Amino acid sequence: MASPNNQNQLPPTGSDNDPRYANLDERKRKRMISNRESARRSRAKKQQRVDELLAEISQLQNDNNTIVKKIDGATQMYVGAASQNNVLRAQLTELTERLHSLNSVLHIAQEVSGLALEIPEIPDTLLEPWQLPCSVQPITASFNMDMF
Repeated sequence: MASPNNQNQLPPTGSDNDPRYANLDERKRKRMISNRESARRSRAKKQQRVDELLAEISQLQNDNNTIVKKIDGATQMYVGAASQNNVLRAQLTELTERLHSLNSVLHIAQEVSGLALEIPEIPDTLLEPWQLPCSVQPITASFNMDMF
């Protein structure tokens, strides 16, 4: 009859008792350990690269936000300058029409009185802005130019 201890034990395999296979098992075990270490290093390296890329993403997003703010500021300055330019053009048109009206009044006065008045010809500054009828005055910037 078999004892209860013999039922729980597995029969010995050929590699357990054979010294030829012991060396193979040892190499297999070392290779498994080496593979695990290599996989661990690979995972650590991947994680480090992911962390670096996340930091770079964060930095690029910050840079992008800064650039967007600068563009918004420049756009606001441009819109302000464009609207001021439109106002100045409207004033120029109004003043030019007024000047032409006054010149026509002078021509009528010259014809009625018979006096020779010297009335200079005024160039059309909208078509030829380089021929301004008045002296050029320096323009001082009123915008905050330290945005950039």
